[in-house]
Amino acid sequence: MKRIDIAARAGRSLRQAKARTLLTSLAIAVGAFTLTLSLAAGEGSRQYADKLIASNVDEQSLFIAKDAALFGEGGSQFGGSGLSEYDPDAATRGNVTFKQLTAADIEAIRAVKGIKEIQPLYQVAIKYIKFEGKDTRYTSEVSTYGAGIVSETLVGSLPGRGEQIADGDIVIPEAYLETLGVKDASSMLGKSVAVTVGRTSSSVTSEQLAQAFASGGVEAAAALAQPEEKQFIYKVRAVTKQSATALASSSSVLIAPSQMKAISEFVTQGTAGFQKYMAATAIVNDGTDPATVKAVLEQKGYPTQTAKDLQSLIFTIVNILQGIVIGFAALALIASVFGIINTQYISVLERTQQIGLMKALGMSGRDIAKLFRYEAAWIGFLGGLIGSLLAFVIGTAVNPWVTEQLSLGEGNSLLIFQLIPIVILIVSLMVIAMVAGYFPSRKAAKLDPIEALRTE
Repeated sequence: MKRIDIAARAGRSLRQAKARTLLTSLAIAVGAFTLTLSLAAGEGSRQYADKLIASNVDEQSLFIAKDAALFGEGGSQFGGSGLSEYDPDAATRGNVTFKQLTAADIEAIRAVKGIKEIQPLYQVAIKYIKFEGKDTRYTSEVSTYGAGIVSETLVGSLPGRGEQIADGDIVIPEAYLETLGVKDASSMLGKSVAVTVGRTSSSVTSEQLAQAFASGGVEAAAALAQPEEKQFIYKVRAVTKQSATALASSSSVLIAPSQMKAISEFVTQGTAGFQKYMAATAIVNDGTDPATVKAVLEQKGYPTQTAKDLQSLIFTIVNILQGIVIGFAALALIASVFGIINTQYISVLERTQQIGLMKALGMSGRDIAKLFRYEAAWIGFLGGLIGSLLAFVIGTAVNPWVTEQLSLGEGNSLLIFQLIPIVILIVSLMVIAMVAGYFPSRKAAKLDPIEALRTE
């Protein structure tokens, strides 16, 4: 008997027991529904991660440190006993001590073949920032403008990828406009922005303090010990658009690297943190594989990460979360497998006479077994199709709401359905159902036709 005829007969047999077939298929549909949504969420998360990396990290960039602990590896000195060996080039954050890059390290990295440019990661806390036409002083973060990243602007213009803004330029985020009470973003272009920083005076000696106290009292001594302040003036070049895939530009003003260096050196001059950096970013020459330069730097004792490393880390997190959801779906499928076995065994018992008649009419035991396995495959197909279609319909309907709730931004979706993975899923469920129907089909194939015909 031809396979297609057996498959058609299997379909007709299932139609005769519609309620049982539907209920068994729905058990599989639960797992198929969860798996389809999981696959869609995984694909959506990976595509969003790709956009996030592309929008904020130059693919030719390297993130370089002196301490592998910044990448979650060994190398830090944790609190423990509360004692650790003093290192003048180290910085302590909480109870963890990190080695820092020095000016000599920066020069050594710059000399590595393939490095186009290198910028230390400046960590500067400013006192306040003032905008032209506003008397209020604001607190703000200041970051370095990334030449390798092209931000989307609301108003104004920014240089192309690989080019820097001028020393006198500053870029502010759209989020600041509401606080400033500005309705027309273009009115900010060309306005002055004053960034004020301070440092504790390190040149005042105890003798000078004593003399000031003797001549002018406490007020004179306090005035002498007041932190030094310096103001840096810039002109607004552009206002960046709020974006779901933007990182630094959404929370800080951006200035040229040379200006960040000037501010950092003013603030840290005379302190142990002068020209010390937690990390640095480097740009590799076009045509040079960042992984090759990374290997050279790590040989020299500088732990390094590439843009692909960062992408892999995000993908690993996505895959772990997706795996957890798939695990729950697998449990639902395991339960449905037992449902198929039970359904097929009952079907064999109910149709014992039919099986005996089919064998008496010349149908082989092998074809009988195929008939029941194909029935199981039909159940798997129906369950997979129902679950996948429900997931697609519901997922498509809620996608805009989910995107809005998670602030993923226009053009991004958490759930991205792809045809090939869904087809593979349905075929896999059919195979699983056929495996589940193996023992019932084997029992049906071994029935003695005479004994089967005698069964009531």
